[in-house]
Amino acid sequence: MQARSGVLVVLVALGGCALKSDVARLERQVATLEARTIRQDSARAAQLNEVINLQQDILDSLVAGRRALAALRGDIDGDLYGISQQLVQVQALTGQSQQRLTDLRTQLDARGAQIAEGDSMAAEAAAVPSANQIYQASLAQLRRGSFATARLGFQELLRSYADDRRAPDALYFIGESYATTDADSSAAYYQQVVDRFPGSSRVSAALYKLGLMAEQRGDRQAALEAYNRVVQQHPSSDAAELARDRLTALGQ
Repeated sequence: MQARSGVLVVLVALGGCALKSDVARLERQVATLEARTIRQDSARAAQLNEVINLQQDILDSLVAGRRALAALRGDIDGDLYGISQQLVQVQALTGQSQQRLTDLRTQLDARGAQIAEGDSMAAEAAAVPSANQIYQASLAQLRRGSFATARLGFQELLRSYADDRRAPDALYFIGESYATTDADSSAAYYQQVVDRFPGSSRVSAALYKLGLMAEQRGDRQAALEAYNRVVQQHPSSDAAELARDRLTALGQ
């Protein structure tokens, strides 16, 4: 509008020399220029708003990213602390376990040495241990696989209480302690059960074991004799059922 007024002023100053058509054309040109200027200004304003909005979005994203990174760092720090605490606990438990194993090994070594020297019973009680105490302790050693220690106990029972009712049991279990390492010694103790205590309930099992050992060394005749004695002399025993199975397997 200011441009148009200026043009009109110029025309008036020229004394009205311009034609009306020229004035009208000039006004249209001015109006077109003003419209173009307005559109350009609007476009620049829109572009500026887009740039401002884009900058704000980028800024918001950066702020959100920093917050997420801070939260993640906090979570990682917390996890690392938790893991370090667990490692400390595991190390402590491992150390305790190792110490416990060392203590147990020391106790077992001391216990075995006492039994080997015949001093364990004296250390536990002032009185001489009974036949039952020796028998039960030796049987426990045998069940744990401490065969040498068990043999010492059973031999002590036979030495100190030769007439005890557990004597055939002690002989049988000494034979058992040799079963996997010394077949001849094992067979000798089984044979003592059969010869010295024919009325013992251990005889049937001892005969059956002698039959098995005869089979293993290829002495079929000795095996048949042992199995037949079990079946004929101890027909109701558990060993008799096993002996019948072996006789069948051997064709008898």
